Amino acid sequence: MNERYYWTGVLKRIASPVLLHLSRRTLRERMPVESGGDPARQNFTHLEAIGRLLAGIAPWIELAEEDSPPLARQALDSLDAATDPASPDFCNFSHSSQPLVDAAFLCQGLLRAPRTLWEPLDLRVKQNVIRAVKQTRAIRAFPNNWILFSAMVETALFAWGEPDWDRMRIDYAIRQYEQWYLGDGVYGDGSDFHADYYNSFVIQPMMVDILRHMRDQEDWDSFTEKIIARAQRGAAILERLISPEGTFPPLGRSLAYRFGTMHLLAQAALLHFLPETIQPAQVREALGAVIRRMVEAPGTFDANGWLRIGFCGHQPEVAESYISTGSLYLCATVLLPLGLSADAPFWSDPPSPWTSVQAWGGLPLASDRSLNKALR
Repeated sequence: MNERYYWTGVLKRIASPVLLHLSRRTLRERMPVESGGDPARQNFTHLEAIGRLLAGIAPWIELAEEDSPPLARQALDSLDAATDPASPDFCNFSHSSQPLVDAAFLCQGLLRAPRTLWEPLDLRVKQNVIRAVKQTRAIRAFPNNWILFSAMVETALFAWGEPDWDRMRIDYAIRQYEQWYLGDGVYGDGSDFHADYYNSFVIQPMMVDILRHMRDQEDWDSFTEKIIARAQRGAAILERLISPEGTFPPLGRSLAYRFGTMHLLAQAALLHFLPETIQPAQVREALGAVIRRMVEAPGTFDANGWLRIGFCGHQPEVAESYISTGSLYLCATVLLPLGLSADAPFWSDPPSPWTSVQAWGGLPLASDRSLNKALR
C-alpha cells in the first residue's frame, strides 16, 4: 500500500468523529468521555479534542489536496461551534486551569494552517476565536512547560494582528527555557529533569513554532540557531529510540498520547530540520512502523471510531487523573509530515532503514554524537 495513502487514512480515521460531530454541534452529545478517574475532566475534554487534533492535522489541511476539502470545511465549522457562545458545543476557555493548555494547541494548529484554517473564517468567527483564547490570560501558568502555552497564545494573537499581544509572556518563556536547558537536546520540564516525552509533546515543538513567527520581534532571533539545533538533536534521539519492530520505551507520564511522543520528530520532517545523518525516508519508515503498531492494536478505537485510553490498545489503567478522551487526540501530531507534498523526498524517496534497523541488522551505522558545546 502507498505509504502516504495509509497515513492519510489514519488521519481521517482519527479526525472524522471529532470534526463531524463538532461541525454539527453534536460533540457533547456524541463523544464518549472516558477518563483517568476525575469526572471533572468532562469540563475540558471537548476543547482538548479539537485543539490537539488541529495541531496535528493542520499542515495536511493547509496543503489543500483533492481529498481534504470536506474535512477542511468541517474544521472551519468546528471552530465556529467551539467558540460561539450560543453553541451547545461552546468550549470552556476560562474555568479552571486546563483551558490554557488546549487553547495553546488550538492556536498552534491555526498557526500551522493560516491560509486554510484562519483566513477563510468569517469576521464573526475570528472575533469569537480571539475572544475565547484571550480568556485564558487570566489563568496562571505553572512554572514548567505551561509557560509555553501562554507564549503560544500570545504568538497567535500577534499573528492575527491583535495590537495588545503580550510580549512579556513570550519573552519570559524563551528566556526561562534557556535557563532550564540541561544539555544534548534536552530541556527540563521546569527546573528538573523528567524521564518522559514532554520535550516532544510540548516543549521543543512549541519553542520552534513560537520562534518561527516571532524571530523578527525584539531580539529573539538570537535564540533561533540554538533552539533549532537542540530540536534537531532531540529529533535524532527520538528516531534512535524507535526499535526495528516499531516500538519505543514507555517512559514517563502521558503515555496515552500514543505516537504523539513523536511530535518533535514529525515536526523536524515537516520543517526540514532533520540532521544530515537522518534521511527523510527513514523517518517515514520509522514513524510508519510506530503508527501501524499502535493504531492497529485491538481496542484503540471504540465501535463508533472514538479513541480509547491506552498506549497500545485499550489500557485505561495507564491514564493519569488529567487524561480523558479529548486528551488522546494529541496523537495526531505524528501526522505533521502529511503537510509535505507527495513529491517531497519524505514521501517519494525509496524505503530506507531507520537507525535501529541498521544497528540490529548489521548494516553500516553512523556514530552518534552529542550536541556541539557551542549550541548547548
